[in-house]
Amino acid sequence: MKILKNKKIGYLFTFVALITTQSCGVYNFTGGEVGSAQTFQVNTFRNEAPLIEPGLDRDFTLALQDLIMNQTSLDLVPSNGDLVYEGEITEYRVAPMTATADQNAAQNRLTIGVRVRFINNTKEEDDFERTFSFYYDFEANAQLNSVKGGAHQEIFERITQDIFNASLANW
Repeated sequence: MKILKNKKIGYLFTFVALITTQSCGVYNFTGGEVGSAQTFQVNTFRNEAPLIEPGLDRDFTLALQDLIMNQTSLDLVPSNGDLVYEGEITEYRVAPMTATADQNAAQNRLTIGVRVRFINNTKEEDDFERTFSFYYDFEANAQLNSVKGGAHQEIFERITQDIFNASLANW
């Protein structure tokens, strides 16, 4: 009788464990849902902004590749990826944001905008084309050349994370 009771508890424990693990599916700590995709490609984002910043296209493309490689188990491929990211840098501008009492700029804002086409060759209903943008504020007396390294990094982090969330985190 005691053996039968222990077997029932064992079966119950096994059943609960199976149900729990099956219902959770595959969990990724970054929240990225790649489905059946195994590869991705990031085509070079052409710089089509009115104000051209040399190397911006390369730097942004590499930033997006790095983020996806670091937050998923997907393999980067040069062509025929299951997931494809492509697009253009459409905005790169500096504009005054706040003024002092004598109508001089106290702060400037660098804004970068990127149009992205995401193609999911394993699940076409996830495809989209959207524009993502972000900005970096800096003191008006600072030259853009002196802040652009940190500004680009901060803007790229935000835009690439937004692209990742839109394409793989279903946010």
